[in-house]
Amino acid sequence: MQSERVNDVSNKSAPQKRLKVLLSVYSCQPGKGSEPGVGWAMVQQTSRFHDVWALTSAENAVQIEPYLRENPMPNVHFIYPKMPFWMPSWRKAYKLIRVHYYIWQIMAYRTIQRDYKDVPFDAVHHLTFVSYWTPSFLSRLSAPFVWGPVGGAESAPQSFYPSFDSRSRLNERLRDTIRWLAHTFDPFVRMTARRARVAFATTQESAAKMRALGAKDVRTLGESGLAPSEIDFLGNLPMLQTSKPVRFISMGRLISWKAYHLGLQAFARFQQQNPESEYWIVGDGAELENLKRLAVELSIQEKVHFTGKVPREEAMQKLADAHALVHPSLHDSGGWVCLEAMAAGRPVICLNLGGPATQVTPETGFIVPAPNPEQAVENLAKAMQALANDDAKRLKMGESGRSRVSELYNWDRKGEFYSSLYESLSSKSEKGLR
Repeated sequence: MQSERVNDVSNKSAPQKRLKVLLSVYSCQPGKGSEPGVGWAMVQQTSRFHDVWALTSAENAVQIEPYLRENPMPNVHFIYPKMPFWMPSWRKAYKLIRVHYYIWQIMAYRTIQRDYKDVPFDAVHHLTFVSYWTPSFLSRLSAPFVWGPVGGAESAPQSFYPSFDSRSRLNERLRDTIRWLAHTFDPFVRMTARRARVAFATTQESAAKMRALGAKDVRTLGESGLAPSEIDFLGNLPMLQTSKPVRFISMGRLISWKAYHLGLQAFARFQQQNPESEYWIVGDGAELENLKRLAVELSIQEKVHFTGKVPREEAMQKLADAHALVHPSLHDSGGWVCLEAMAAGRPVICLNLGGPATQVTPETGFIVPAPNPEQAVENLAKAMQALANDDAKRLKMGESGRSRVSELYNWDRKGEFYSSLYESLSSKSEKGLR
């Protein structure tokens, strides 16, 4: 289970030997969440203990370099592999970002071989993208290679496809097909798995795929975390003592597989018995208009508030004003917003699918079975009602969530764990050369 592995993280002590560590963080930007946040946090954490060479996309330099001028990181060397002249910027052609990423992986390996071949790296760690079905050519280097946490094996159950519109169904099937082709026919994906000394998977689904590819030491571990300052800030948000009227909130990109339509349908059932209740949806995306139309069809438009995309500070304030997070995503590898909600003392209602189901526990929220859309909606509505009926249970879940995030998802502790891992792998390699 993920919680067991992350608990191992919390018990590791700081390493004693300063190493030279190469990080592959294609997605890496200061002050961001999601994958850019994973990349940046790992650069910061690793540099606490070791000298770091961080490979990242040149597209990120516009955020990284101004930050470094104000906040120097003397033991971090950012490397921006040059792309072929014919490869457009992914910012200008976002639909080609996966192609851009694959080519970048090749150029990153060539850059290290050409310009840094004399640096005796003690460990090489691939972090972003967090995707098991794309290779890391850096696994070909002689230093011990750490892969992940990576995910991507999670899929929306087939029973949910009829609830998508035609475009969303096509996107899901295309994603499944591309992943299958890469897993089955790309020899470099298999090479990456086999050369990994340690491989971290975000979920059990991804762990199984990585073992099938030939990875030997596969451990389940989430990629997400929160900085101690974020945990402190969220932990100081006041608890809402009464749930009358109850307010639910969902936060994130409004895209089909996030399945906010299930949240709306569940709220419509719940709202019939709780007419003063509210549901806030924070974010923007392709599904916004569809969700607004659904709210009208369900006759709950007066009780559902769509805020659009708002600054992080405003989003956190709205979280503070809500009683619980509803996160009905169908195949997240991990949910940052779930950690933020738990750190803020808000219970999380999620589906028993993907990464959120490993972050949330029965002590911190509701993990509802989702064999099909109808059952998922019914179970989400029941969870909403359970929270509305029991303030003591809601408050206890909130306190448990705060403790869980502080103990298991603190970036400082995760940094200590990874840094100790590098030292262990380096020591084993040195003994093997004797």
